Amino acid sequence: MKIGRFKSNDRSFFGLIKGKEIVPIKETKVSELMDSITPTEDVLSFSEVKFLSPTRPSKIVAVGLNYKAHAEEMGKPLPEEPLLFMKPSTAVIANKMKIFLPEMSQRVDYEGELAVIIGRKCRKVTPKDVPNYILGYSCFNDVTARDLQQKDVQYTRAKSFDTFAPYGPWIATSIDPLSLKITTRINGEIKQQGQTSDMIFSPFELVSFISQVMTLLPGDVVITGTPPGIGPLKEGDKVEVEIEGIGTLINYVAKERR
Repeated sequence: MKIGRFKSNDRSFFGLIKGKEIVPIKETKVSELMDSITPTEDVLSFSEVKFLSPTRPSKIVAVGLNYKAHAEEMGKPLPEEPLLFMKPSTAVIANKMKIFLPEMSQRVDYEGELAVIIGRKCRKVTPKDVPNYILGYSCFNDVTARDLQQKDVQYTRAKSFDTFAPYGPWIATSIDPLSLKITTRINGEIKQQGQTSDMIFSPFELVSFISQVMTLLPGDVVITGTPPGIGPLKEGDKVEVEIEGIGTLINYVAKERR
């Protein structure tokens, strides 16, 4: 099942994806999506709606260097435990929206990633129990000001600019996240290609680890690291993050608005 969030006639709503059509769900909260879903009798086409981010997360918890090949690419040793950082909710944009390049940075990179969407309040959960708290999975682009990341050492500024968290196009439930192909394309050319099986820490281990530190709330997003092949974005680029079993997140790149 695939669940998205959309806007039509000034009303936002969740909907089920049926091919290239959307069946709106009767008004519900993110916290209720794992319990019951009641479709309406309406059917809308993609052209009739605006895509919204699948949820409005209170926080995005990210993991650095979680692919063996990416750690090698960056010339860094494999971490002994997950390396956590955060992105603000204000950085979130949806499918088909623009990533703006900030004047403060001279190099902004793409990072295609698998996103884990939390469906129930999650605190101090074991890896074995984590699936009971996951609503589903989505595509994410952990956009990064690489020069500022190297300058600052810590990641906050480099990861937090407005529009630096493209997320969508929807959530796929009931898929196995342990062996999915991730592909990032720039203007149709493949730049990243990897398998989630190359992760150092699985999505279940990551959510469990994070839940020992902080409470994860319904709608929160955990992004699980990027495969090798990161590189810069430029004005006019079309960026696609495609994940097997989920779909393709599409965004466009523009200069920062004044």
